[in-house]
Amino acid sequence: MAVSNLSPALCAPASSRPSHPKARPGYGKRSVPEQRPPREADFALLPDRERHIAGYVDALPEGAAMDIKSLAKSQPLYGQMAVGSALRALGVAGHLRHVRCLSGENGDQVRWVTRTFWSRVAHDNEWWDTLLAAEERRSAPMSTAKAVEPPAPAEPEAGAPAQVPAPAPAPVPVPVPESVPVSEPEPVHVPSQLPTPVVPQQRTAEPEPEPQSPPGPSPAFAALARLGRTDSRLALSAADCAALEQEVTEWFARGVDADYLTHALTAGLPASVDSPFGFVRRRLHDKLPPRLPATTPATQATPVRRLMMECTECGAPGRPEAFRDGLCRPCRESGPVV
Repeated sequence: MAVSNLSPALCAPASSRPSHPKARPGYGKRSVPEQRPPREADFALLPDRERHIAGYVDALPEGAAMDIKSLAKSQPLYGQMAVGSALRALGVAGHLRHVRCLSGENGDQVRWVTRTFWSRVAHDNEWWDTLLAAEERRSAPMSTAKAVEPPAPAEPEAGAPAQVPAPAPAPVPVPVPESVPVSEPEPVHVPSQLPTPVVPQQRTAEPEPEPQSPPGPSPAFAALARLGRTDSRLALSAADCAALEQEVTEWFARGVDADYLTHALTAGLPASVDSPFGFVRRRLHDKLPPRLPATTPATQATPVRRLMMECTECGAPGRPEAFRDGLCRPCRESGPVV
């Protein structure tokens, strides 16, 4: 009597399998930490196709290519459509998650890489969210350590006697050797000196103050004066420039420069301008640029996300909490693909 084989999906021997390619650096398979050793009943509750694909993926080394094309090419039983459906089912079952990670900030070009986190044991959504949050914290760059300040001098403890500096040693008298007495010299009479006449201090001439040059024109006045040199149809007089100076100052206060102002006032001029002053004043009013919103400290302190989950079905990135069973909302609502 023939005995039927109860194993619905037998894996081909390792020698007969084609070599599975490795992914590019940073991509590919990543096993979750603290994986327990493999068992025969690891994927017994899965359907035949999913059990075969799960056993094949579980045996792959770290960094192996996890795209659908590479998996379908390396095993002969299922094609790309079947492998894609199996990966979706394994994600819903809690065995894998596709994650997009920020990589290459240590002097290399910053880029996003896609990794497939694989778990031999199925886990729920809360477990995966906790794991990915810890992975994002681990991959965040460490802040530079603060400079170590030199320790301050220790203060004397309460009740301890204060240290008084030792007094300097007293000078020791040096004995003077006896010498032969010397006769004192006779006093010499020196005639008294005549008083020195007092000479009155002469007054020096004070330097004349240098003439101060008149202050130059303001940037707004200079920009208006250069309009006529850029286009003769907008030649303004000195009085016209002084009258419009305040309005140009308002433009500069909103973050534009003289080149931006000149281009805005001279673009699309008519064939002839009867009143340059009125024309420029109207354009200064009509084309006044908006004020840019000031950046708030909360906006500046917003951390840059270094990890985003990808939908197992369509590959759309997003925050981990926006996905359920590894799928985005549109793919969950569309139903499973067989």
